[in-house]
Amino acid sequence: MNDYTPPKVWTWNDKHGGEFASINRPVAGPTHDRELPVGKHPLQLSSLATPNGQKVTILLEELLEAGHDAEYDAWLIRIGEGDQFGSGFVEINPNSKIPALMDHSANPPQRVFESGAILLYLAEKFGAFLPRDTAARTETLNWLFWQMGAAPFVGGGFGHFYHYAPVKIEYAIDRYTMETKRQLDVLNRQLADRRFIAGEDYTIADMAIWPWYGRLTTGGVYGDAATFLDGASYEHVARWTNEIAARPAVQRGIMVNKTSGEPSEQLWERHSAEDFQTKTQDKIEG
Repeated sequence: MNDYTPPKVWTWNDKHGGEFASINRPVAGPTHDRELPVGKHPLQLSSLATPNGQKVTILLEELLEAGHDAEYDAWLIRIGEGDQFGSGFVEINPNSKIPALMDHSANPPQRVFESGAILLYLAEKFGAFLPRDTAARTETLNWLFWQMGAAPFVGGGFGHFYHYAPVKIEYAIDRYTMETKRQLDVLNRQLADRRFIAGEDYTIADMAIWPWYGRLTTGGVYGDAATFLDGASYEHVARWTNEIAARPAVQRGIMVNKTSGEPSEQLWERHSAEDFQTKTQDKIEG
C-alpha cells in the first residue's frame, strides 16, 4: 500500500526523479552555455540512440541507401549529463529533448525538433518514404501521429514503472501494461493483412513505430519486458519486426549515437559512411 499523500502545493527538490533527476526538471531553458559543433554536411543531427533518436537515423540511413544526397553529421547528446540543457541545444529545441536537427542547406538554416516533425520534414525534403497519393499519404500520417501520441504510454508509462521506477507500484504497472498490450493488439490487427503499417510500402510510419514496438516485443528495451508482455504472441508484429530489422539501413541507423550494448554496435558520432567500419567503439577502444 502506498501511503504517500500529495502536498497541497508541490515543490521541487533534488530528490525528485531518482536516477532521472539530471534529466527531468519542472522548468525550461538552458542551464549552461554550450555551443553545438557543426560538421561539414548540411544536415546536423544532435541526438542519442533512444527509440526517438533511432527513428531519425534510420530514415537518414534509408535515404542514403536509396541514393539520396542526405549525408549528415550526428553529434552525441548525453542526456544523463544534461547536454540537452546547453544553450546551443535549447536554441534548436526549446523543449530540451532529443533528437534535434539543423538543416544548413535552407536559407536561413532551418531548425526541426520533435522526432515526428523531423521524419516528415526529411521525407518531404527528399520526396521519399511518404506517398504522394492523398489517401496513402494520409494513412501514413495517421500512423505517424498515432505513434507520437501513443508512445508516451509505453515509454513514460509502462517502461518507467515496470523497469526504471525505484518502487514497483502494482496499480501503475497494471494500468500501463493494459494500455501497452492494447496498442500492440492495434498494431497486430493492422499488420494482419498488410506488409507494412500503412500498406504495402515501407514508409516513415514504419520507421517511427519500429524502434518502440518492434524492439519492445523482441527484448530490445526495458529488461525482460518482452516476456512480461508476451511479445511473441503478436505474430504479425513479430513478422514485421523481423523484416525491418533485416534492412541494412536499419542496422546502421540504430548504431548511431549509441552508447550502450556491445562496443561493436556503438557509433557515438557519425560523420561519414566509413565510420561504421572504422569508428565504432570496439575499434576506438581496441
